[in-house]
Amino acid sequence: MRIRTAATTGLAAAALVVTGLVIGTQVNLLPEDASTNAFAYDSLFQVLFSIGTMLFLGILIVLVYSLVRFRRRPGELADGPPIEGNLPLEIVWTAIPAVVILFVGIYSYDIYERMGGMASFDHGAMDHAAMEHGAMADDVVATDLVRRPRIWGGIGPAAVINDATQPGASSPITVDLAAMQFAFIFQYPEAGITSGELHVPLGQPVQLRMEARDVIHAFWVPQFRLKQDVIPGQPTLLSFTATRAGTYPLICAELCGPYHGGMRSNVVVHEPDDYMAWLAQNTPAAAT
Repeated sequence: MRIRTAATTGLAAAALVVTGLVIGTQVNLLPEDASTNAFAYDSLFQVLFSIGTMLFLGILIVLVYSLVRFRRRPGELADGPPIEGNLPLEIVWTAIPAVVILFVGIYSYDIYERMGGMASFDHGAMDHAAMEHGAMADDVVATDLVRRPRIWGGIGPAAVINDATQPGASSPITVDLAAMQFAFIFQYPEAGITSGELHVPLGQPVQLRMEARDVIHAFWVPQFRLKQDVIPGQPTLLSFTATRAGTYPLICAELCGPYHGGMRSNVVVHEPDDYMAWLAQNTPAAAT
């Protein structure tokens, strides 16, 4: 009897894991990806979605089974047998969540660090900070996107690699972002351009030097899988490389005041020639 129960439990657990993996990897709830940061983030989302699916289905199945199997039958008036403690069961339901939480924490922090973390910069040493803290510095290729196979949930090099330090790699474009109630203002120091939208070329690294002028704001572009707080008195550096031409919404994701909902803009990703034309059209005559 015990062997059959153990075998049934093992098969049910295996089926639950397989179902969670299939749903987590095949059901896509995210918008289209448009930056090299997206693959690492989407891999993390698939892991979390798979784990969440396993937990949800496992708890639901046990709950429904218990409601049916241990329901009070007609004519039963006595209480159920008193059961006090089950050491193996308590170890299992403590150990499994602990391992899952530890794994998710380490994996999430690994992705967070590869995306730049809370890299701050000094205006006087920006070039050094950009080299030290450029997001996805080991994961983004400036010209060619190379996808490599990886183990589900594996921690280590992401499937999209960056070789910005190799000969021939495109040099990053530096843009200063000032966030204020209730607008994003972008300045291109080399071109002397000030814009209410972020314009970037396709396939070239972009470094955003972000600073808030009043309260905490957040830079969020869902298609780029980027969300970074912009904090007063703490300038931060955020890097990305766009992989799809188009116009994408830029949203402030931090409650910053009564008109927070209207603090929106766009990120316009141009083909390289179109970006050069935009620069030429908007560069002031004095700067030219």
